[in-house]
Amino acid sequence: MTLTTPAPVDAAAPTTATAKIFNHPRNAWYVAAWDHEVTGKQPLARTVAGVPLALWRNAEGRAVALADACWHRLAPLSQGTILGNELQCPYHGLRYNSTGRCTAMPAQETINPSAVVPSYPVVERYRYVWVWVGDPDLADPATVPDMHQMDDPSWAGDGETIHAECNYQLVLDNLMDLTHEEFVHSSSIGQEELSESEFDVTHEGDTVTVTRWMRDIDAPPFWLKNMRDKFPGFEGKVDRWQIITFQAPATICIDVGVAKAGTGAPEGDRSQGVNGYVMNTITPETDRTCHYFWAFMRNYCLDSQTITTQLRQGVHGVFGEDEDMLRAQQRAIDANPQHEFYSLNIDAGGMWVRQILERMLAAEGRPSAAPAAGRGA
Repeated sequence: MTLTTPAPVDAAAPTTATAKIFNHPRNAWYVAAWDHEVTGKQPLARTVAGVPLALWRNAEGRAVALADACWHRLAPLSQGTILGNELQCPYHGLRYNSTGRCTAMPAQETINPSAVVPSYPVVERYRYVWVWVGDPDLADPATVPDMHQMDDPSWAGDGETIHAECNYQLVLDNLMDLTHEEFVHSSSIGQEELSESEFDVTHEGDTVTVTRWMRDIDAPPFWLKNMRDKFPGFEGKVDRWQIITFQAPATICIDVGVAKAGTGAPEGDRSQGVNGYVMNTITPETDRTCHYFWAFMRNYCLDSQTITTQLRQGVHGVFGEDEDMLRAQQRAIDANPQHEFYSLNIDAGGMWVRQILERMLAAEGRPSAAPAAGRGA
């Protein structure tokens, strides 16, 4: 692993970013839904990386992802009916099995051999249904991003989905640089030490990590409340950490927490603190919309549903502020198509993310910038 900063990102000499509306790789695993959203009762419509899907469970309970368009007249299969191991088209009743092959055509016995709809590789892991919409021969389940805290019994928590009205890369930029908390989330998790503290950026393969420690500081309201959940009546200074890890193409897990100042957290002893993981995975929908799946997991007070609910509600409010900003940012980008992006030193992690995505897109023979018209190539 190397410790470095990509290209010059000195605030005194900012550099331009090559793409504001970023294309999305297709040869990758993306979360299509929470596992509980995909049922054997009613198909779920969801667009992943520009591909409309009908998600459903067959009689064996296995999640299936078919193209959301019937072979016959392109009627949406997500409006159809699940019949055991088959999905029936809502328009003329054609039935498809889990591989996408038509198994029955009303009013005729002979089935046209070309009657097939695309079926996409699916993996269920970490409470999510992951789908691969690229070359199926490259779909290796071992490359699903690691989000083990989601179903590890040593961690407890829950999350939600945001339908974000912005390019997915804007969400990645937001998560790779958390200094914005000082200004966007000043009433909950923000504090001036975020901008004042130093940070390290490391990268290896398709991962990028940004590490920031803030020592001997006041705990912001969100973290003071969490400390008092574990240590009732807590007062005093804390050591705070944020360790952001990106996994290509769009998963970011953030190791966060605070501990009583001077008790060894920077050296690895977090016993006198509270530790959480902000789990984020972003799925491009179109060039200007994405599905943002998130959860907050913790390793303390595991049996308290009250704390789980309070944390989910608290993070929901924080992310709502981000959503407002990202939506406004996307509107400004569309209103100023000739304006270049510039990068500061705080953007170092995000710039490495962009380089990884550019490499993935180049391997697929696709440009990093999405078409100006706003729909993916």
